[in-house]
Amino acid sequence: MAKERGALRGLTRRQLLSGASAMGAFVVGSGYVTGARADWATEMRALKPESFATLVQMARDIYPHDRIPDENYVVAVKDYDTQDKAEMAEAGIEALNTRAREQTGDDYARIGWESDRVAVLRSMEDEAFFQTVRGGLVTGLYNQKEVWPIFGYEGESYSKGGYIDRGFDDIAWIG
Repeated sequence: MAKERGALRGLTRRQLLSGASAMGAFVVGSGYVTGARADWATEMRALKPESFATLVQMARDIYPHDRIPDENYVVAVKDYDTQDKAEMAEAGIEALNTRAREQTGDDYARIGWESDRVAVLRSMEDEAFFQTVRGGLVTGLYNQKEVWPIFGYEGESYSKGGYIDRGFDDIAWIG
């Protein structure tokens, strides 16, 4: 274990996450998904833990933002861990893993290179599962108030009197 910890030094977060399920650092057999910080661990209700971890990795690869913490991606895909969506998600993840094995010889979440995972996703981008997850991430990820400051979005302005008197008119590059 000490040798594994030493091997983790020097990895970027993205590199760590890309191989984390293979190392057992991301999926714990007890039904929890955890990362480097266990305080955002989440218990699976309907999905297999490895399926949920694959969804989180898929979300990171579809909308990669190094500055968005892992827990926001977990929140973004948590909606698939329900009885009514789990069957669709499990079938989609199995199809994703099948495609990944055809292209790389390994399951999607175990593929070490982001570019290889993205190639797998591109090969499935017209399929219903990919489009469902991608579409759900638009609101599931970007509607979280915690990520807004990362992009410089201050939130709605109606309750603050609108944008006009709050700096909207100070854009120097217009005009």
